[in-house]
Amino acid sequence: MKSSSVFANKHPFLTAISLALGSAIALGLARFSYGLLLPIMREDLEWSYLVAGTMNTANALGYFIGALSSPAMMRRMSVHQFFTVSAIITGIFLFLSGCTDQTTWLFIYRVIAGIASAWIFVAGGVLISQLGTIHANQSGLMLGIFYAGPGLGIVLSSAILPFFNDWGIKIAWDHSWQLSWYALGVVCFIFTVILIRPVYSIPAIPPKQAGHSATPLKSYIPVLAGYFMFGVGYIGYMTFVVALLKQLGLASSTLNIFYAVLGFAVMASSRLWSRMLDRFKGGQSLAILNTLLGIASLIPALIAIYDIPVSHLILFSIFGSGILFGAVFLSAVASTTAFVKHNMPSSDWVGGITAFTSIFAAGQIVGPTIAGWISDGQGGLARGLLFSGLALLLGGLIATRQKPLSLSAKK
Repeated sequence: MKSSSVFANKHPFLTAISLALGSAIALGLARFSYGLLLPIMREDLEWSYLVAGTMNTANALGYFIGALSSPAMMRRMSVHQFFTVSAIITGIFLFLSGCTDQTTWLFIYRVIAGIASAWIFVAGGVLISQLGTIHANQSGLMLGIFYAGPGLGIVLSSAILPFFNDWGIKIAWDHSWQLSWYALGVVCFIFTVILIRPVYSIPAIPPKQAGHSATPLKSYIPVLAGYFMFGVGYIGYMTFVVALLKQLGLASSTLNIFYAVLGFAVMASSRLWSRMLDRFKGGQSLAILNTLLGIASLIPALIAIYDIPVSHLILFSIFGSGILFGAVFLSAVASTTAFVKHNMPSSDWVGGITAFTSIFAAGQIVGPTIAGWISDGQGGLARGLLFSGLALLLGGLIATRQKPLSLSAKK
C-alpha cells in the first residue's frame, strides 16, 4: 500500500489534476457540451425549447439516480474502481449518442450518462477530500482544482464540437452533430487512461465504525436548500445562454469564443476561491457564490428583455457575464464538499457528499424544464434566463442561514 501511495504523496497537484479529468468528463463533456450542440440539434430534429431543455433534465434525472445509488455501489467496489468505471461508462454513452437521431434513445443515453456522471462526482469528491487530508495546508486549492476540471471539458468542447460539426456538413453526414458525440466519447476514454494510475495512488478513507451515527440532515438544511436553488438556477444558464446569444445576433465564431472564455474562467477559478473555501465553515461561501451567479445570469437576460442593441459595450457585458459565471459556478459545488470536510468526520463524507449531490441533481431536474417551458412562452429565452438568475439569488439568501455544525451543536 505504501508504494502505491507514493504518487499521491509526492505529486499532490498532478493527482488533483488527474481527478479533475474525471470531473471534466462528468460535467464538461457529458453535461455542458450539450449547450453548444443544442441549437444545432434543435434545428435539425425540430425540437421545441421544452424538448431541448428536457434533454438536460434527462441528464439531471440520471444524475439524481446516480447520486442516490452511489453509497450502495461503493459497498460493492473500492472508491478508486468506482471512479474509473464510471468514467468509462460515461464515455460509452456519449459515443452512443452519436449513433442515433431518435429523441427517445437520446433521452435514454442522457439519463445513463447522467447516472455515471454523478458516480464520478461522488467518488471524486471523496477522493479529493482524502487527498486534501494528506496535504492539509493545500486542501482548498486541491478542491478548487478538482471542481475546475469541467472548465477543461468546456474549452475542449468549444474547439472540438464546431470542428466535427463542420466536418460532418462538409462530408454530407446525415446529422452533422453526431460526429461531435463520437469525438466526446473518444476524449472521455483518453482522459480515463491518463487518470488511472494517479487516482489509484490515493489512500482509501477509513471504514465507518460500528455504532457510528451519521451527521443528521436537519443540521444542514439551509445549505442544502441553497444548493438546491443553485441546481435550479445555474443549469438554465448553461443550457440556454448560447441559444439566447444566437438570438441576439452573435456570430457562431463569437459564440464559440464566448464558450471557450467561460471554460478558461472555470479553469482559473481553482486558485481564486481557495482561501475562502478554507476559511468559511458554514454557508457563507455558497451564499456569496450563488449571489454572484445570479448577477451573471441576469446580465444577458436583461439585455434581451429590453432589446438592447449589441454594441461593443453590450458585447463586453455579455463576455463579462460569461467570465463571472465561469469563475464562480463550479466553486459553488466545491463549497459544499468543503462544508462536508469542515463539519463531518471522514466516515461521513460519502453520506454528506451524496446528500449534496442528490439535492443538486433534484434542482437540475426542475431547472431546465421550467426554464424551457418559460422560454417556449411569450417571454422567450430571456424570461427563462431571468428565472434562473432569480433562483440563484434566492439560493444565496437561503445559504446565509447555515452556521457551522460545531457552533450549532453548542447552541
